[in-house]
Formats: sequence, C-alpha cells, structure tokens
Amino acid sequence: MTGWVQVEGDRIVALGEGHEVPAGAIDCQGDFIAPGLVELHTDNLERHIEPRPGVDWPHASAIVAHDAELASTGITTVFDAMRVGSIPRGKGRYVKYARSLASELLELRAKDMLKISHFLHLRAEVCSETLAEELAEFGEEDRVGLVSVMDHTPGQRQFRDIKKLEQYVKSKRGMSDDEFLEHVAELKAMRDRVGELHEAAAVAEAGRFGATLASHDDTTRGQVETSAQYGIKLAEFPTTVEAAQACHDHGIAVMMGAPNLIRGGSHSGNVAASELAELDLLDIVSSDYVPAALLQAAVKLGDIWQDLPRGIATVTKTPAEAVGLTDRGVVAPGMRADLIRFRLAGTVPMLRGVWSRGVAVA
Repeated sequence: MTGWVQVEGDRIVALGEGHEVPAGAIDCQGDFIAPGLVELHTDNLERHIEPRPGVDWPHASAIVAHDAELASTGITTVFDAMRVGSIPRGKGRYVKYARSLASELLELRAKDMLKISHFLHLRAEVCSETLAEELAEFGEEDRVGLVSVMDHTPGQRQFRDIKKLEQYVKSKRGMSDDEFLEHVAELKAMRDRVGELHEAAAVAEAGRFGATLASHDDTTRGQVETSAQYGIKLAEFPTTVEAAQACHDHGIAVMMGAPNLIRGGSHSGNVAASELAELDLLDIVSSDYVPAALLQAAVKLGDIWQDLPRGIATVTKTPAEAVGLTDRGVVAPGMRADLIRFRLAGTVPMLRGVWSRGVAVA
C-alpha cells in the first residue's frame, strides 16, 4: 500500500494510507518501507576478527566495524555466529575465542555503543576437542539466543564431496596434500571418539541457556528425524531436497544462504536455494558470508514467487518468529521502529535509509 508510518521514540505508533505526506514527515518519494532485516547466521564477525588466516584483529575494533557494516546493508537485528569447539593442533586448527569475543560484544552492547541489536549465536562444533568446556563458560546472563549443532566431519553433510572440502581447506589454510589427508583422518577419529557426547552436550546446554536450537547441514531424512527428536525448530542450510522436505514434514523451518540464491547454487555442491524456493521448501534466508546479499536475496525470492512481501518476510518476520522475537519483523503499531527504505533498480534493491529503534543508522 501507499501510506505513512509514524514513529515515536523507539516504537511504531501508527500507520496510515494515502499519498499525502504529513507535515514534518520524511518524504520517501515512492520508495519501499520494510522492517529492518533479521539475520540469524552470519560469519561476518569471524571474518573481521581474522581478516586473513592467522591474523588476530583487536576484537572491539572488529565488533564496531562489523556492526556498522551490517547497519549499512539494512540488518537491524543480528545473531552473531561464534564457533565453540576448538582444534588447537595443526594447520586445520580453530583456536578458542568465543568467550572473550562474546564478553567484549556484550560490554559494548551494555554501554549502548552499537548501532543495531546483537544476540549471541553459538555454533557448536561436535567434531572438536573442547566443545563441552567452551559451552560451560556461558550462562543464562549471556542471553544466548541461538545454538546450532554443527558437524563438519569430512565425508558427510556439507562436505560429502571430499574434493570440495579439499579445495576449501587448502585455499584457506595452505595445506599440502599430506597435511590435508592427515587433517581428514584426525577429524574422523575425533568424531568417533567424542561426537555423540558433544552432540548431546550441545542440545542440553541450549536448554540451559533457553536458546533456540538449530540443526546444520542436514542431508538425510534420518538426520532430520534426529533433529526433530531434539526439539529442533530451525534447519540451517539443509543440503538436499530430501532433507528440506523432511524438515517441513516435521514442522522445522528451512533456512538457506543468500549467496547460494544470488550465485545460483551452493559453493559446496549442495542443493540450490532457488530449487527449494520453487518447491515451497524455503522459509528463511541468511546472509551467511555476504551481508549485502540479504536484501537482494529477499527481492530475488519475491521475483521467483511473484510476491515481494513474501520474499521480504523471509528476512524479517519469519526469522524473528523462529527465535521468539515478537517485537520486530513487521511494520505495525507497537513494534520496534526498525525500518529500511529502498527502491528497485531493475531487480537490484538500492538501500536509501536504515533506522534502528527509531534512530537513523545508515
């Protein structure tokens, strides 16, 4: 509809229809007004703290830069993904960092130093050495909003195709052929040793935090059935049509990556997000590793479905509902004044304004 939105403080207080611009209002000149984008899974903060392999950037600076970048793309709520579960040896290592990073982020949030709303998303890697110990460092006071159960053991889920894993790891970590083979063997042995214990620990700790529990890279119906038994309600990046269909059969929302949709396929060789959209098996979109792709993906889905509001809902209303946020994701009286303004240049959205809690942030 064409109309106006009235904001007082950090809330939307009224809506109206018509072309007349009220006195003192911002004339958006026919642009779209939509809710601020809700991002559930982004690796962007990790990219800022390690801009190159082995480079540890100062965390506070990284958080502020990450916050500003997301605001500039229309994201007003983010669940910052942080890996818990370390592999401290060898070139394929992941060192512990989540607790210290989370503490710095929460301190900045408490001081109201950030432009947008931040929550914690712990990516619980079951194929690791230290998952249980790292999860134990978090408590209810941290307000962890999301825990995703991940398993990146070679030969299954995201990396069923070992060649894709080899390409990814060698380019990122600079491994030789022998080092890669040793890395794969080490991960498989580790999964056999601690995988089931860590999976159970992740599920239990999510309950202790009161966090939404998500699966990651489900591939088979059997894996989805296990997810359903855990009480999982959100599936991040299922890798096959079979898994996505099983998720819907069990009432589990399916989230796919915006880069997959924009590029026309998965960089890991898994199912294309567009295929799931055409099968009505896609509910939520995440920017994953390209924040600016989120709004573009929503518009692309609107084109696929011939329904722009439905496309926008995959990055606003639906992700907010998936994690129990009832005060955002919709332009309606009483909701947070998290808003974006954009227009379309063909099929490309041009962002022209972002407000978080009623304050212009981009």
